[in-house]
Amino acid sequence: MINTAMLLTSGADNGGSMWVTIIMLVAVFVVFYFFGIRPQKKQEKEVAAMRNNLQVGDEITTIGGIIGKVVSIKEETCVIETSRDCTKIRILKSAVSRVDVKAEDSAD
Repeated sequence: MINTAMLLTSGADNGGSMWVTIIMLVAVFVVFYFFGIRPQKKQEKEVAAMRNNLQVGDEITTIGGIIGKVVSIKEETCVIETSRDCTKIRILKSAVSRVDVKAEDSAD
């Protein structure tokens, strides 16, 4: 009789602990989403917007560390001028790391 009572109570504990485990897994996923996935998606959108808003005259830095001024822009590429000797390099837009000086800021 004691064994039956122990089995019944342990069965109830297993059902309750199953729900606690499921709730904990859901909570971990929610925390992971808000601290991992969501900020990364936001950053990717900002980088894509920056690359799509490139203008002729912007001073940029590439992922490889090359600094130059945008001379022309096409669909997926742009041409940058890297020195006073007018050295021009064609790069992919995806290689642009950041815009250092916007074209309208340098005109002022």
